[in-house]
Amino acid sequence: MFPDGTGPAADPAGAHFERRIRSFQPRRSRVTTGQADVLRRLWADWGLDIDGQRVLDLPEMFGGLPVVLEIGFGMGEATAAMAEADPGTGILAVDVHTPGQGNLFRLAEQNGLSNIRVANGDAVILLREMLPSASLAGIRVYFPDPWPKKRHHKRRLIQPEFLDLAAARLKPGAVLHCATDWEPYAEQMLDVISAHPGFENTSPDGGYAPRPAFRPLTRFEGQGLDKGHAVHDLLFRRTGTDA
Repeated sequence: MFPDGTGPAADPAGAHFERRIRSFQPRRSRVTTGQADVLRRLWADWGLDIDGQRVLDLPEMFGGLPVVLEIGFGMGEATAAMAEADPGTGILAVDVHTPGQGNLFRLAEQNGLSNIRVANGDAVILLREMLPSASLAGIRVYFPDPWPKKRHHKRRLIQPEFLDLAAARLKPGAVLHCATDWEPYAEQMLDVISAHPGFENTSPDGGYAPRPAFRPLTRFEGQGLDKGHAVHDLLFRRTGTDA
């Protein structure tokens, strides 16, 4: 769809890394003319492919701002709203959904947001290969695919191996913030993160946290609430303990 260097690559990591079970499925359909145009114009400055072949210089990329990694941003409305409300924080937003990438670029351009960069590809490769230790001020994972069928639970992102990577890349005191409207996944998240030595629950009772004011109510979340789904936020602080 995009010639080399003019937009997100279809398979940025290629065959450089081992085959493994992924928590996502690439979706590149229905890119509008406007989305394709903004991706071509802005990708070189605001986008990057997760190829695993270099370590990112986040201070240079974001002008010295503290950087939060957002994994999975859908169509980007919530990401853009958070970036606009907090211009003093950089957001490195990761997704594989090309229309969403284009829409986030459109929103950033429309609202004059300079604190967003979009990473295309596998967040695990980004964390493992391309980010320095203790380089992140936070990680946000909002409404990841719950993979509800039991045989697919191994595809869920929030697993001990992912938490090892997250802990290694977060600065002490930084927060891992997850949210889901799938009750069984919320329960698994709470159990798995609570058991990890690199994190401590910010909720005094050791359970779920109220939705913080900085996380906007998304369209997807609103649809879930209309269906009677309970939304759970989990906020865990990175301790100084080695993962």
